[in-house]
Amino acid sequence: MMEHILDNPIYNALISAHSIFSRGTDDVKYYLEDVASFAGLKDNSKSDFDTLYENSPEESLFIVFTTDPINIPDQWRIVTHIDMFQMIYESKKVPEGIHIDFKDLDKSHVPEMTALVELTKPGPFNSRTIELGNYTGVFNGKDLIAMAGHRFNPTPFTEISAVCTHPDYFGKGYAYELIREQIRRILAKSETPFLHVRNDNHGAVKLYKKLGFDIRTEMIAYVIKKS
Repeated sequence: MMEHILDNPIYNALISAHSIFSRGTDDVKYYLEDVASFAGLKDNSKSDFDTLYENSPEESLFIVFTTDPINIPDQWRIVTHIDMFQMIYESKKVPEGIHIDFKDLDKSHVPEMTALVELTKPGPFNSRTIELGNYTGVFNGKDLIAMAGHRFNPTPFTEISAVCTHPDYFGKGYAYELIREQIRRILAKSETPFLHVRNDNHGAVKLYKKLGFDIRTEMIAYVIKKS
């Protein structure tokens, strides 16, 4: 039974701050295809998956989050599933750090952002994902070498996402400082930062704990496609 807003972060984002990006029905929501590949179902029930199938475009591919394993109806093909931790930042103070030079990213940077995502694979990034807001990046000359931004916004929580660094620049603390800036911006809105990370990405989990995040719950991401 889903009791906390963050037990169902996609659905709760799509009925609150992200309703402008939402398609579907009252109980079954999904993002505009060029914004994000996620669907949020009120109960993750068979009926909800049937409704998603009936109300979405042909050949749709979605990512659905759950706190527990679920049975996906046969009309959907499971492409893969990812075991994750959902982590939350409950302090009201910004972590200590150093100043680095970063830029706010806009639509003109989408080609470089897409290239960095394809190289580092932090998660899906579509042509309008940047509209979810607050993307910041570090450049070496004209080359984007690290970035982070916001994704799900189930009020009053904001997710930090697309945290990635070019492999040639690992170990320089860019991810730490970019996340620290994201935390600062979220706290300035009087909201609470959270994020998702693969549970086998031990380096990232260690970094997030160093910043002050705690594991709130385990999550599963099912990648499903119309069969």
